[in-house]
Amino acid sequence: MTASEFADLAIRLHEEPTVVETIDYVVQYALKAVDCTYAGVMLVHGGKQEELQVETAAATDPLVEELDQIQIQCGEGPGMEVLSDRMTIRVVDTQLDRRWEAWAREVASHGVRSVLVARMSTGSGDVGTLNLFNTEPDAFDADDEAVASILARHAAVALASARRAENLWLAIDARKLVGQAQGILMERFDLSADQAFAVLLRYSQNKNLKLRDVAQLLVSRRSLPD
Repeated sequence: MTASEFADLAIRLHEEPTVVETIDYVVQYALKAVDCTYAGVMLVHGGKQEELQVETAAATDPLVEELDQIQIQCGEGPGMEVLSDRMTIRVVDTQLDRRWEAWAREVASHGVRSVLVARMSTGSGDVGTLNLFNTEPDAFDADDEAVASILARHAAVALASARRAENLWLAIDARKLVGQAQGILMERFDLSADQAFAVLLRYSQNKNLKLRDVAQLLVSRRSLPD
C-alpha cells in the first residue's frame, strides 16, 4: 500500500459515523490491503487481562466468528497473546504451529492454514484485534505484517472516536428526554424544574430503573405506572 492509500484510509475511517460502520469498513478494507481469505475484528471489554471479555464485532464470513470462539474456548491463541504483550503475531502454518496446539489443531480442521493478528490499541488501552486468515500456508509475509499493524492502529483510533461520538449522542438524547419528562410534570402538577427532577429521581430509585428509562416511560405514556 502507498502512503496516499493509507491517507485515504485514515480519512475514510474517521468519516464512518458509527462503531458498526467503522469496523465493517475495517474488515472489508483488510481483504484488499492484505491478501487474506477472511478478516474479522474482535473487540475487548474489561480491564485486567484475566477479566477480559472478547466478542466478534465484524467479520467477512460467518466462519470468522467460529474461529474466534475456538480461541475463547481453548483459552489460548495468537489473539490472546497479542493482547498480552505483542503488537502482531504471524502463524505460518496451523498444522505445524506448536505454540498453541489445541487452538491450532481446531483452526486447521476448519481449513485455515495461515493467521495474522494485529493488536488494535490506543493510548488509553487495548480496543481489540484485527484477525486475518488464509486457507493457504505461509500466506503472509513481513510486509503484510507491517500493513496489518498500521491498519490496526488507524482502525483503533477511528473506533475509539466512533465510540465517544455514540456515547455523546446517547447522553444528549438522555438529557432531552429528561427535559421533556420534567416539562410534563411541571405543567401537570405545577412543579418547579427541581421538584419535577426530584420526582423522576425518586421514581427511578424506588423502581430500580435508569433515569433515562423513567423519562422515556413518562414521555411515551404521559404518566408513570404506580
